[in-house]
Amino acid sequence: MTNAMEDVRRLLKNGDLPGAVRSLRPHAETMSLPELAEATRALAEAAGFEDLAAAAATAAERPQDPQALYDLGYGCVERGIAFLAVAPLREALRTFPDSRPLLAELVSALEDEHRHAEAAGLLAARGEQLPAWPETYLLVHHTLLAGDLDTAEGLLLGLPAPEDPQWSGARERQARQVLRSGRSRRAQRTAGHPDPLGAADLRGWHYGLTGGLLGTLSPYGWDAGMTGRYAYLGDSPEQCRRGLARLAIALEASGRRPGTVSLLPGRPDRILGLAAARVLGLPVVPYEPTRTDTLVVAYDLNAVDQDLVRTLHARADGQVLFEHATCWTDPPAVSADFSALLCQYVAPRREGEDRAEEAVAGEIAAAGTDPDEGDGATPDDTDEGFRAFVTEIRTGWLSAPRDRVASPGPVPSSRFA
Repeated sequence: MTNAMEDVRRLLKNGDLPGAVRSLRPHAETMSLPELAEATRALAEAAGFEDLAAAAATAAERPQDPQALYDLGYGCVERGIAFLAVAPLREALRTFPDSRPLLAELVSALEDEHRHAEAAGLLAARGEQLPAWPETYLLVHHTLLAGDLDTAEGLLLGLPAPEDPQWSGARERQARQVLRSGRSRRAQRTAGHPDPLGAADLRGWHYGLTGGLLGTLSPYGWDAGMTGRYAYLGDSPEQCRRGLARLAIALEASGRRPGTVSLLPGRPDRILGLAAARVLGLPVVPYEPTRTDTLVVAYDLNAVDQDLVRTLHARADGQVLFEHATCWTDPPAVSADFSALLCQYVAPRREGEDRAEEAVAGEIAAAGTDPDEGDGATPDDTDEGFRAFVTEIRTGWLSAPRDRVASPGPVPSSRFA
């Protein structure tokens, strides 16, 4: 028994299931398959996942059985621990290299782990034998998310229309992403970005993949793997005000002028919406899905009632969706048209919760807009550069459904290292 297995058992004995799962991540592809399966069985039993526990027990007894390895990998993907699926699925595919179900499940596991370059490599290795749907579609998808726009563009040009209409929406969504990414790269060149759509172009890739504008970049931890994202954010009126200032620039540069601000029902959303109305000089109205020419303001879409969020997927004419704090590790069900910042966890200010919403909104509207100097390691993110970027992509902004993008994209982070 290795130290990894001992750690799993010790943590489970102490009731720390999340810790036991995390402890396996560094060893998931170096442990022997029987031991990996046994560790997975222990985790599954502790979590009450009887189906996965049974599949893991079978794989522990028959580690050379491709079906047992497939069942184990499939169960891990379904239960949200895809990193434990990679090794058994890879071994099963080594035994049956022409199996489309095995290839699809391994690609799915790598996608859940945001290992897009590996997924693209697996698919590309099939060469001309790779079927168009869904395999070549997935090759385009992972090639783009790995950051290789030129190859993705070429592959997309050769991808025929799907015979099965269920893939039509996916094809349209992919075409929009590739087209936007090309526009984004040209816009960043115009804006003076040193490496448009490179590994550190968070704003460029955010627009290309989601269709949304990223207002500000985090000035902390740039060289420590955050690259413009926040991990934990303790929010402030100044932070909120800076996001609204960038929104005003975006609206001006794109020639958009909403007639109202639509207030969502949550207190943080209402406060920020009232502040936006003051900053932009607009009247406020209750949110209605079909209201046109309006700015819908959300503080954190993951905290909004999800039935309401689903009404935001299809955009009413002239509707702009603003989100202050967009979670990049668990993206919301719809991609906002404008995200003030990307963070893993945001802690809104709790003091003054008994104050009137108008009073708190007034404090935000009156706050300063000077940029946070941060730790001094972040590249400049000027108003001029942001305005130039928006000016270049303005005709494509607000022109597509607000599709969710589950991956953080090609810009690496310490979170998914």
